[in-house]
Amino acid sequence: EAVMIAEAGATLQQARDAAAEAGRQFPLSLASQGTAQIGGVLSTNAGGVNVLRYGNARALCLGIEAVLPSGVVMRDLKRLRKDNTGYDLRDLLIGAEGTLGIITAASLVLAPIPAESGVAMLSVESPGAALSLLSLAQARMGGGVTAFELISGQSFDFLNRYFPQMRQPFAEPPSWSVLIEVGLPAGLAAGEALEGLFLAASEDGLASDGVIAQSGQQAADLWSLREHIPLANRAVGAIASHDISLPLSEVASFIRDAQAMLAAAGDMRINCFGHLGDGNLHFNLFPAKGRRREDYDSIREALSRRIHEMVVARGGSFSAEHGVGRLKVGDLERWGDPARLAAMRAIKQALDPLGIMNPGAVLG
Repeated sequence: EAVMIAEAGATLQQARDAAAEAGRQFPLSLASQGTAQIGGVLSTNAGGVNVLRYGNARALCLGIEAVLPSGVVMRDLKRLRKDNTGYDLRDLLIGAEGTLGIITAASLVLAPIPAESGVAMLSVESPGAALSLLSLAQARMGGGVTAFELISGQSFDFLNRYFPQMRQPFAEPPSWSVLIEVGLPAGLAAGEALEGLFLAASEDGLASDGVIAQSGQQAADLWSLREHIPLANRAVGAIASHDISLPLSEVASFIRDAQAMLAAAGDMRINCFGHLGDGNLHFNLFPAKGRRREDYDSIREALSRRIHEMVVARGGSFSAEHGVGRLKVGDLERWGDPARLAAMRAIKQALDPLGIMNPGAVLG
């Protein structure tokens, strides 16, 4: 069946380890997986680096057990791929951020471990070139592209400053690069496949340099760079952070137009990175060298609103994978579809009339 039952308090790492012991993988992967718990992962419908191939947390859950606001326990730990028996309360509670009930256990989908895997970091000219490289990789690898991360040169600058002991793959950090991981069936050498991809990308003018991991340790080192970017960001101290998603066709123009808007708004640094394969960017603003976060207090909210307006106008989301919580309640009210918001309020009132579940979150 390739299904695992996990209680909500298990960490994502424990779930991944248990799957590995059974010769399978639970493919949801986050930098915080050592502390993130299954209940929280499902309540926020967490994404991470492998959404491109395996989907969000919702796609990896077949059933849940949950305590509803009335105190009744809903026991729905099914292991079925097909079950069309009315409203899907599992999907309703997943991503509800604890506002409709408390998830206590879940049945999780396990996936085969690819026989061959490989990791590479390639420098590209622009986000547009990165998207063309993604299309090329998917055409050559079929469904084998597991992760495809965009990294800006600003990320490398921050990493070099706060984690100088980490070896960087390029002598001169490129303006843009991608971290790509592939998982292929037996008989297809991942290293050769990535070499072929790099040669084809070079011929098409999409990639100018690259590093292909030659060992598991080198692959882990490349991923460690990506996972340390949020830590470096925290050390610098952001003016404002944005967890956004866009249709892939809109990503390059958004980055270009947002950079131009910010250049006109004031002197600051932009660190744009994230899960390009599924259109999820972390678009974060930082003080210019020699300036402090406090220097931007007067324009912080206006900048975030302008960025979110640009995202929504392109058919994107102002909250891609981190949820609404309390900080984005106003954003949801401002840009959410009125009919959808009305339905959400009706559901909240029906299940939690006393408003005792995570009060103030999502709907305020």
